[in-house]
Amino acid sequence: MTKEKTQWKEFLEAVSVLQWVLSFIFLGVACIILMMYLMFTSLWPLSTLYFIWMVMDWHTPERGGRRTTFVRNWRVWEHLRDFFPIKLVKTAELNPNKNYILGCHPHGIMSAGAFACFSTESCGFTEVFPGVRSSLAILGGLFRIPLFREYIISAGLYPVSKPSLAHLLSKRGKGNAVVIVIGGAAESLASSPGLNTVVMRQRKGFVRVALEFGADLVPVYSFGENELFQQVIFSDGSLGRRLQDLFKKIMGFAPCLFVGERLAFMPYRTPITTVVGSPISVPKRVIPTEEEVDHYHRLYMEALSKLFHEHKVSCGLPESHKLQII
Repeated sequence: MTKEKTQWKEFLEAVSVLQWVLSFIFLGVACIILMMYLMFTSLWPLSTLYFIWMVMDWHTPERGGRRTTFVRNWRVWEHLRDFFPIKLVKTAELNPNKNYILGCHPHGIMSAGAFACFSTESCGFTEVFPGVRSSLAILGGLFRIPLFREYIISAGLYPVSKPSLAHLLSKRGKGNAVVIVIGGAAESLASSPGLNTVVMRQRKGFVRVALEFGADLVPVYSFGENELFQQVIFSDGSLGRRLQDLFKKIMGFAPCLFVGERLAFMPYRTPITTVVGSPISVPKRVIPTEEEVDHYHRLYMEALSKLFHEHKVSCGLPESHKLQII
């Protein structure tokens, strides 16, 4: 039987999740405001020196970053994991002598499963897949935010850009697993309890990169990710949806209107099970053809659908539930 949590443990879990959510929403903006404020105070030399350093360090995120085990092993991530809880499930071995691109679905509001499993050690990735190093790739614009960039760099996050992916897959030897949340901002707008919708029919860039570097493709599905928040979903063509799409086009991410279980920001305590599927062997092609890209993209979608249907019941979904790929 599962040991009952103490009130102190539940408090630590709640605080850990709240700081993560608030950091996700507000920390970047707070860092920008702080640095701009300091420019108009007697401490302006600090801001000036930092901006000079930032310019000199501009390309570091795309050249391997400054990942630290200290941040990835913070105890706070274990409390974050236990709040839901979040579990990592392996269905096949990953050979440490190969490189991989893991496509993680769905995005949800905040990609809690992808963050906990691949950007921290709270779910034991290095123990589950010995010899394989996970690297979560996120929106590149976040690495242009002063101070905030240092935080996410130390956590081992990387820009989801071609130079960054090329470095991870070619300059770091073997045993690299680059994790990309394929659906991105568009998929976050489709996140809602009871729905399992992934955006990827027209997203083939990750397949092209996999072919260029001979990295095997691995589908990953986080069951429960869409259950963490209630979201206001605007219909296609509505004013709200047009404003969201415009913001996404300009800023690169979508302004989701969501609410949690408590204090508006606290997500529901819904279990998240992140299932890593079997790798799809991909040959190395310096200049892949469109036919090759389409072929492996189709194989990937079929593997993702198979992974979903094989594990949906054990992860709490009814047998009748379908995966919608758009």
